[in-house]
Amino acid sequence: METITSPDGTRIAYDTFGSGPGLILTPGAFTDRSYYVPLATALSSSFTVITYDRRGRGDSTDNPQYAIEREVEDLQALREQTGAVYGYADSSGVMILLRAAAAFEKLAVMEPPFRVEGAPPAPDRYLERLREFIAAGNPGGAAELFMVEAVGQPQEMVDSFKGTPMWKSLEAMAHTLIYDALQLGDSAVPTDLLSSTPTPTLALHSTSSPEWLQTAVRTTAATLPNAKLLGLPGEFHQVPPEVLAPALKTFYLGRRSS
Repeated sequence: METITSPDGTRIAYDTFGSGPGLILTPGAFTDRSYYVPLATALSSSFTVITYDRRGRGDSTDNPQYAIEREVEDLQALREQTGAVYGYADSSGVMILLRAAAAFEKLAVMEPPFRVEGAPPAPDRYLERLREFIAAGNPGGAAELFMVEAVGQPQEMVDSFKGTPMWKSLEAMAHTLIYDALQLGDSAVPTDLLSSTPTPTLALHSTSSPEWLQTAVRTTAATLPNAKLLGLPGEFHQVPPEVLAPALKTFYLGRRSS
């Protein structure tokens, strides 16, 4: 593990794998750098892969004065430290990568959860309720709200996690659900941001994800000025590393920008 210090003094922990042009992996909600170990390993023969803990997660520190710009600064500081030229992000992490797009030669984004037509409605008072749970010292309530009402996982499945080591790790990150909610805003497709991002981008989705998520990716690709759409076999909101890694290698290394 190595660390960098972001402009506001927050310490960001990261790991590196392999050698080659630098590629930073930015996680979505409820994940830290350990989530990317299988993908980083699969990519390590072609890239120097950088995985990191977003602020407030894992071995990174935090700052109570949160703003969406702080996570963009974290990513930019990591890119400057490592010299990475490529970026990849999952889910809500896509918003951080898009806001830092100008610093990268190429981007790949996996299923940003924009609520297009056909998507389930956003939970009522979602951000406010997250804040209420955290302020009340009930991170489990915030975790359950996210998993059941925002993601749509069955209540009985979520109940089965409670009391397990996994649940404890989710509770430790639950306050960062507020950060992801702020990154996404109203969860509508960020048309202005996308249309002003000329960086070559690969927009990815799993062919087993719900139709609304696939539509969100198609809309993202159609709005970006320079994007390619690709569906890959996988599971809900996830593509296995052995499928995803070859697609990323082909996209990033097909042609380096001058």
